[in-house]
Amino acid sequence: MTATKLYRIARKLYLLNIPILPRLVYRMIYFINNSHIHYETEIGEGTKTAYGGISVVIHKRSKIRSNCVIESCVTIGGKSEKKGVPRIGNNVFIGTGAKILGDIEVGDNSIIGANAVVIKDVPKNSIAAGVPAKVIRENIDINKETNLKRIVSS
Repeated sequence: MTATKLYRIARKLYLLNIPILPRLVYRMIYFINNSHIHYETEIGEGTKTAYGGISVVIHKRSKIRSNCVIESCVTIGGKSEKKGVPRIGNNVFIGTGAKILGDIEVGDNSIIGANAVVIKDVPKNSIAAGVPAKVIRENIDINKETNLKRIVSS
């Protein structure tokens, strides 16, 4: 069972105000997939974690919109002693090992490169890569750059 499927079960139980069970499913995500994807996190339809969600960590207040792909070993979280957390747009591909940290927004139809450390906003239709991440291309067509559409529809 993938981390995303377990998250969706826990989220549904949480929204139905069923006590204890969401927390148990959340713990299952950790033990099965070595991931932290909290049931309070807002994750849109069609969003998937690759390889079952191995080592994915998502802050519980983060917001991830629809049809995104989150590769393995990705962290989406806050910064020490700061309140803001990332907001990820629709149709975003986040490469293996990427870190998206702080009160930032990743725009729709963007790509975050593998092992990038994103600490500033990424505009829509862009590719960000590096440490710290910089926008290396703008005005991209996400469907030409990735197989995102095929992944989220499977």
